[in-house]
Amino acid sequence: MRLFPLSSSPSSSETREQANGGSSRSLLYLNVYDLTPINNYLYWFGLGVFHSGVEVHGLEYGFGAHEYSTSGVFEVEPRSCPGFIFRRSVLLGTINMSRSEFRLFIEKLSRKYHGNTYHLIAKNCNHFTDEVCKQLTGKPIPGWVNRMARLVSGSFCNCLLPESIQVTAVRHLPNHPAYLMMMGQNLLHRLLLI
Repeated sequence: MRLFPLSSSPSSSETREQANGGSSRSLLYLNVYDLTPINNYLYWFGLGVFHSGVEVHGLEYGFGAHEYSTSGVFEVEPRSCPGFIFRRSVLLGTINMSRSEFRLFIEKLSRKYHGNTYHLIAKNCNHFTDEVCKQLTGKPIPGWVNRMARLVSGSFCNCLLPESIQVTAVRHLPNHPAYLMMMGQNLLHRLLLI
């Protein structure tokens, strides 16, 4: 597994591509994996907890969590993402980008997907693959792939989640004395100007 952005030196496959004139057409597949065996039952109801990656030019790209403010986008062999059980591939279309153009696209997109910004409900691997697919084919990923996250984030189920992964529209102000003092000073300053 390799994380993005990668070094700027071309790989042997990129060098071969340039020598062959650079093939610019590639099929785009969404590779879907099970995160839990319970998916074998939930899948038939259009539900499940899934990981997904995008396969283009013979490599698969996904997004995962880590504790650093660097890219969480990674590259693996297709249909073999470590830690997950491959379920199926879904053909989403064809793109007209060479391997090097596609890698550049992924490197730019990876700037928005840092490992420490991963969130199981609000910004997960399926959000990443959905953005890739929409930008390159104009089509979203199938709804069932990230349906569980949408259901949980937009319903009463959110309150059943651990507080660390709950999605909130309104954030609480920090309860830090320096912050509260600064807010009080700003309010006093505004009142004096009236």
